[in-house]
Amino acid sequence: MKLKINNYISESYVDGPGIRFTVFTQGCIHNCPGCHNPQTHDFNKGVYFDNEKIVELMNKNPLIEGLTLSGGDPLMQIDECLDLAKMVKNQDKNYDIVLYTGYTFEQIIEMGKKNDNLMELLKYIDYLIDGPFILKLRDLELNYCGSSNQRVIDVQKTLKENKIIIADI
Repeated sequence: MKLKINNYISESYVDGPGIRFTVFTQGCIHNCPGCHNPQTHDFNKGVYFDNEKIVELMNKNPLIEGLTLSGGDPLMQIDECLDLAKMVKNQDKNYDIVLYTGYTFEQIIEMGKKNDNLMELLKYIDYLIDGPFILKLRDLELNYCGSSNQRVIDVQKTLKENKIIIADI
């Protein structure tokens, strides 16, 4: 399967814990004023990139600790991200997965009632940075978030306990 991406960074230190392989998906409907990646919004731009190639590139670097799906908004390509997440998790590498989205976790759960693949994708995500970027709430002191309304959610604990659990990373 191919994911439509804007770009990737083979070694990122700011998109989640540890050294990350970060993929910037193409396409976003949120269009947050002040967005860090406005070039990723247009659905007509970007290139299709094979998910197997992404995993191959990740595996070439022994320092990589996980995959970050950023954007754009990865949830604009649920099936493709699910395919990639399964490939990443179904290895002996012990990678974690971070996903950035402009949707809140509560909105994702509502959307998941109509999309089984979205709920399945959550089973593979370790940390979700949720919510739109809000320029007036911008805070450069936050880890992994751009504005104070955004949360770093431990998805697996949240699903297990059926309440939002903020990650301590």
